[in-house]
Amino acid sequence: MKNYGTEFLRNVALVSHGGAGKTSLAEAMLFVGKSISRLGSVDEGTTTMDYDPEETRRQISINASMAPVEWKNHKINLLDTPGYFDFAGDVIASLTVSDSALLVVCASSGVEVGTEKGWEYADKASLPRSIFVNKMDRENANFNKVVEELRGHFGPKLVPIQLPIGSAENFSGIIDLVTKKAYFLDGKAIKEGPIPADMEDAVEEYREEMIEAASVTDDELMMKYLEGEEITDGEIETAIKIGTQTGEVIPILCGSALSCLGVELLLDHITQCMPSPVGREIQGVNANSEEEVTISTDTPQLNALVFKTMADPYVGKLTLFRVFSGTIKSDSAVYNVRVGKDERIGQLFVIKGKEQIAVSQIGPGDLGAVAKLQETTTNDTLGTKDNPIKINPIDFPKPTMTMAIEPKTKGDEDKIGSGLARLAEEDPTFTVERNQDTKQNLVSGMGDLHLEVMCSRLQKKFGVEVELDTPLVPYREAIRGTAKVEGKHKKQSGGRGQYGHVWLELSPGAPDQEDRLEFIDDIFGGAVPRQYIPAVEKGLLEILDEGPLAGYPVDSIRVSLFDGSYHAVDSSEMAFKIAASMAFKKGFLDAKPVLLEPIMNVEVVVPEAFMGDVMGDMNKKRGRILGMEPRSGQQVIKAQVPMAEMFKYAIDLRSMTQGRGSFTSEFSHYEEVPGQIAEQIIAQRQQEDE
Repeated sequence: MKNYGTEFLRNVALVSHGGAGKTSLAEAMLFVGKSISRLGSVDEGTTTMDYDPEETRRQISINASMAPVEWKNHKINLLDTPGYFDFAGDVIASLTVSDSALLVVCASSGVEVGTEKGWEYADKASLPRSIFVNKMDRENANFNKVVEELRGHFGPKLVPIQLPIGSAENFSGIIDLVTKKAYFLDGKAIKEGPIPADMEDAVEEYREEMIEAASVTDDELMMKYLEGEEITDGEIETAIKIGTQTGEVIPILCGSALSCLGVELLLDHITQCMPSPVGREIQGVNANSEEEVTISTDTPQLNALVFKTMADPYVGKLTLFRVFSGTIKSDSAVYNVRVGKDERIGQLFVIKGKEQIAVSQIGPGDLGAVAKLQETTTNDTLGTKDNPIKINPIDFPKPTMTMAIEPKTKGDEDKIGSGLARLAEEDPTFTVERNQDTKQNLVSGMGDLHLEVMCSRLQKKFGVEVELDTPLVPYREAIRGTAKVEGKHKKQSGGRGQYGHVWLELSPGAPDQEDRLEFIDDIFGGAVPRQYIPAVEKGLLEILDEGPLAGYPVDSIRVSLFDGSYHAVDSSEMAFKIAASMAFKKGFLDAKPVLLEPIMNVEVVVPEAFMGDVMGDMNKKRGRILGMEPRSGQQVIKAQVPMAEMFKYAIDLRSMTQGRGSFTSEFSHYEEVPGQIAEQIIAQRQQEDE
């Protein structure tokens, strides 16, 4: 593949609702651009972009994948993103390294939740965009209806620059409103022909609308339009190009990925109207001075952002990056700004689906990959030691669903650990942790499908079969009252005996207590000799992990040793440890013991229409609403909810809001479990122990 100057590059992310046909459209673009020799099919699992075994099995995109198309002396880097919410991290990463977005909409389904999400992500990335109404040959396809829906959701800047000729089984061609030319499918070839007579009025009406929208990009053009002067095709084309790149115009194109009708015109539109990386700026911070800096393709030194890490079965770890400035060359060294070390660059690649095409260099604005970097992970900046700049990282969404994971086969614990660590390195929206209270391994992701796919990968890549289960709640035990209690351990069995005797006072820990146990030595007059006092504290510490109430760890508690007795011969450290634990168990149950549960701070973002359902559900989950506030046209509900009620909330919220709601949660504090629920938990725990 030849090297292209920055002005001849186009980095385009395809985004849509699942099933709108992004992958089929990418396949058609690769085929029309002669990047592949035969047209693959999603249904048959033969597309270039969906090559992961999970993708071919499920017939959906799970990973963002990438491929270049060479078209009319330009190189278009296509990024095909997943349409399902569980894989939003890849959508956000792809948009960060793209210069424009192509929103794909199904001609029969119209605007769906994923269309809204894709638009929202493109907005956050401040990217120019165009819209492609796909599947014009599908039953119930209706271009005009979809255009109205799109405008209803996203405003009047959306302007058709093409019209379909017919729809569903009668879809036979496309009219270019700029040039007033019609293109028809003749066998497998696209041929120019006359505009059908019955469409001339519609063409004039839509063309007038397009010229009016395009004229806002230029004052002179606006004057010409208002004064009724004739505007040339060249002027319209320039105005649409400027409008697309500034976001003042959002062109709507149409066609069918399956028949490839409209794909040539789409490729022309991308090369003519979508922006090149020239002028694209990204923010960063100088690692030495902490000063904020702006990087553009004119910046002479190397600055590249790693946006994806993949475990390739043949070449090992594959690092995907975008060069924002400078050039990376094969067989060179680059500086990883995060770890402060040089990384050895071997052979560079351009990625085409699962194929790796070797290249000598990747220049400014281009996307590439390299294998076997030792220290580099997603979001790292590759640059220079002399002027180390850390590009602002991709803001990946936080995981919303947590499950406990364990191997089906005993002895696979080590394999599961290393496998999960590798998967977490690949996917920043997937995390792994060990809960010390419940002794469970926990995996967190963006939803049940995400976690299911990760388990499947664990089996295929690392040979470990696992089971997912609802996590145990890390309850705690505490006391609300005080108790004075005696503990005596006395054993005589011939020869030397055992004797330890203590009096303890138990009381609740202070709110600001750092350690779980505050131990106070209140012994006077040597009732318990000094050498045995550490043993009393040790005996208490050993019992804190399994509380007397239901075997849960004890929360902060204050214990005072104020009296006791000893035997000159029979007393020992062990005897005093046992005496202390006996006293603690008895005293704990006398001091108004309670069960505590973790409470989460939850923030739910939903459209106003779903507020009632979400708040009603919060109340059912024993949640406390703390407040509400509007944010970017949506409502934010802030609440505190018990962790026990939140494990499946990602699924609940999705079904309540048709996928439009999102939430974040983080641990806040521990709070007493209501009496009736506490009784059930204690009874269940006792049953398990038996």
